[in-house]
Amino acid sequence: MGLNLNYTDGQTPIDEDEKHGLLIATLSTKAELDEFEQLNIEEAIQWLSGKTFKRAEVLSQQFVCMLHRRMFGNVWSWAGRFRNTNKNIGVDKFEIGASLKILCDDTDYWVEHQVFSPDEIAVRFKHRLVSIHCFANGNGRHSRLMADVIVENVLGHSHFSWGSQELSHGDERVAYIDAIRAADRGNLAPLIQFSRS
Repeated sequence: MGLNLNYTDGQTPIDEDEKHGLLIATLSTKAELDEFEQLNIEEAIQWLSGKTFKRAEVLSQQFVCMLHRRMFGNVWSWAGRFRNTNKNIGVDKFEIGASLKILCDDTDYWVEHQVFSPDEIAVRFKHRLVSIHCFANGNGRHSRLMADVIVENVLGHSHFSWGSQELSHGDERVAYIDAIRAADRGNLAPLIQFSRS
């Protein structure tokens, strides 16, 4: 039985080759996939709770990939590995590593020199990370959790609420996508505000 995926606005389709990386053969719908992914994400959040990480550790390719693997490794065989196909969003697949290194270095500079407020630093990182689109799936959820790790572990503030609800559908999703699109146009204020809503 094949995996039948229907996407909502702002979701990046998974290629047929990437579908072969599904570790749970009995899944057949997007709702089932979302449920198993959410269970895996909750395990990753549980793993993170109470842990502290140094700035150099968090702002590294290794940590970015490890967190994605923790979030999706029970569902996808390619979790934590950079995508090997180009998508409708993101840098070219061959530029992912270099783009991520530049982002981590930029963020380290922002933190070191207090260039932006703590919330803006974490949200800027999140927005650029999702724009790079390192992985075949889960980039939005992963970038939000990375922002939480940065704002808590690196900057010493409380994690974000991200609208306090599930962002896969409904009014919260619309507000989130609108805030992302505003950030794409250079206006980060709505996304920073949404992160604390």
